[in-house]
Amino acid sequence: MSSAVAPSSTSSLPSHVHGKPIIAVVGLSNRPERASFDVAAYMQAAGYRIVAVNPMYAGQTILGEYCHASLAQASAVLARGGLRISIVDCFRKSADISPVVEEAIAIGADCVWMQLDIVNEEAAVLARLAGLKVIMDKCIKIEHAMGQFHGVL
Repeated sequence: MSSAVAPSSTSSLPSHVHGKPIIAVVGLSNRPERASFDVAAYMQAAGYRIVAVNPMYAGQTILGEYCHASLAQASAVLARGGLRISIVDCFRKSADISPVVEEAIAIGADCVWMQLDIVNEEAAVLARLAGLKVIMDKCIKIEHAMGQFHGVL
């Protein structure tokens, strides 16, 4: 694993819209039966700005949002509008989390949220060392519905 990357200059931009953090959903599917779609739709309905990230669907629209190939691309687009990503919500296999965390650090995100059954202690250490809050093995939709905001929602 590579060493932590210094956050980009976007870290000084606002990461909230109407008082709620901007959530990048890495691995968002365009299929309504997939958990990533359901969770993102729920968070969007709850008033959160969702940013779609999935190279398989890059250039398409999911839940009314343009889908980006990478966090870096999504971050650059938001930065042009004076905003930045706060939470990186991960729908990737545990083994695939480290590059996502490295990219989250590079874009100046505040939090990496790994969904149910996703645990990567090595990536979590890297994120924490870079100052990011880390939540693992928890569904952001379930936690939100239960009122467990973990200091980030």
